[in-house]
Amino acid sequence: MKKKGVTIFEMWDKSSKTRKITPTSTPTSLSVEVESNLQLALVQRHDEAPQPERETTPIVEDDEAVDEDDESMPQFEADLAALERDPSKRLPISSYHANDQDRVRRRYIDLGACQPKDHKFEIRDFSGHPRRFCPTWFKDYKWLEYSVQEEAAFCFVCYLFKDKTKSPGGDAFVNGGFNNWNLKARLKRHIGAVSSAHAEAQEKYDMFTTPTTSIRESIASNTTQYKVLYKLRVTWTLKCLRFLLHQGLAFRGHDESDDSLNKGNFLELLNWLAGNFEEVDRVVLKNAPQNCKMACHDIQQELIKCCAQLTTKLVIEDLDGGHFAVLADESSDMYQNEQLAVCLRYVDKKGRTVVRFLGLAHVEDTSSLTLKAAIEDMLMAYNFSFVMVRGQGYDGASNMKGNANGMKKLIMDESPYAYYVHCFAHQLQLTLVAVAKESGDCNWFFQQLACLLNVLGYSCKKMRMLRIAQAEELIAALELEEVETGTGLNQEMGIGRPCDTRWGSHYKTVNHVISMYPAIRRVLIRIAKEYNGTEAVAAMTMLTSFRTFEFVFMAHLMQEIFEYTDDLSRALQKKRSRYC
Repeated sequence: MKKKGVTIFEMWDKSSKTRKITPTSTPTSLSVEVESNLQLALVQRHDEAPQPERETTPIVEDDEAVDEDDESMPQFEADLAALERDPSKRLPISSYHANDQDRVRRRYIDLGACQPKDHKFEIRDFSGHPRRFCPTWFKDYKWLEYSVQEEAAFCFVCYLFKDKTKSPGGDAFVNGGFNNWNLKARLKRHIGAVSSAHAEAQEKYDMFTTPTTSIRESIASNTTQYKVLYKLRVTWTLKCLRFLLHQGLAFRGHDESDDSLNKGNFLELLNWLAGNFEEVDRVVLKNAPQNCKMACHDIQQELIKCCAQLTTKLVIEDLDGGHFAVLADESSDMYQNEQLAVCLRYVDKKGRTVVRFLGLAHVEDTSSLTLKAAIEDMLMAYNFSFVMVRGQGYDGASNMKGNANGMKKLIMDESPYAYYVHCFAHQLQLTLVAVAKESGDCNWFFQQLACLLNVLGYSCKKMRMLRIAQAEELIAALELEEVETGTGLNQEMGIGRPCDTRWGSHYKTVNHVISMYPAIRRVLIRIAKEYNGTEAVAAMTMLTSFRTFEFVFMAHLMQEIFEYTDDLSRALQKKRSRYC
């Protein structure tokens, strides 16, 4: 008897879900009979009352419970550059898309287990006995890693390869972390016997890192000549990459097709090498296999990342686990995204003070907490922590050097010896700017300089007139023997626009105005005579102010003052200066 409210279509869907028939299996006679009866009933129902066409539900092999689990678990796209280093912040491997899980595992294996050996580990009390994590455990158990945020230990191998279907129960070394430091035996207990979950995960890890069908063994199966040509091709590609990276040049061109006259710096350099050296031409571009030219943009990006990782690795080896100072500053790129640049300053093995670039991180905002988290993640990627920091160097913004909530204060809470030093040369520039703005005469003088630059600096024709006038004044001075001749003397000068953050530019501008005073006056007189309208009026106004005693006196006064401050600023910016 059919239940009220249940249509034949719902019966058909229910019947299709209960049957588990693979595409290669043969249905039994009973299933054929049931299906025939349902089809007959469906036809009769259709004759009685027409119904809209319905799409058939495909038959799947998995059961309904598994489907519900897969649908309930969110799938994330793998962003290898944004993977969390701290074990407690990582997403489960199963949360990534199935096609990305191996890529995520491979990336984490390249980074290695998170083992901050110099971290100041938290001390916990166990029945009156203080206990903490022992860094020597990292040496005894290679799979062990530590979370700075949760102050707990995790298993790197189980995170990557633990089979939850065979071992569905909770594991402290994967979920939540282990922090019972008085029970060291739990580490061996976690390893367990040969058939334990950790042992199986370790076996999968070993097979994943050294597979029997790896690219290396696949290359080894080819002839020796093929391997030699492949290595030569990679070598010449890397030589081109290193040259462009060293010069800071762009790689790609607007049109990299075969018919293009300019394929970009990388392909043009590789073409030039192939055209001039026979040993290069034998292995690259047209003489390389179609699927192994080592010249596409993706290969370039991978090789560039390898070069960057190797360079950073050498910096870390040069640091050799010693203490360092953190230098950081943020700025926006051409897409108006905030980028945080981080550098390390330390004393190398030869006793020299060096500054090395560590990395660039994208930040959502410039708050102190966000910047601190970005620096901490970058340090954790190389197993560093704030405990190793012995100095901080930022600008004078409140989010950086604030005594209450600034990044300086947040880092000093974790490392009291990470003293903050504001660059003395920068402080000198800020002081000079602040003092100059308080003086009315200084404000008037620099406003006149700005007007002078507006009259002369926006026209190529006027700048050419200035160069010609400067040459004429120099010839007249040489005839009168007022100037000397020699290598590097009497160079052509221009008038640059001063900048408040580079106070040395003010000194340079004032010097050039005084040196070019006769030439500038001659050009202003010529503009006032030859031009009409606002340009002539601006030139006459500027000429009147330019000839006054106040302008000339302030120019010489500023030159005298800036001469002392410029020497001091240069001394503070020297590499061996103790104040920068």
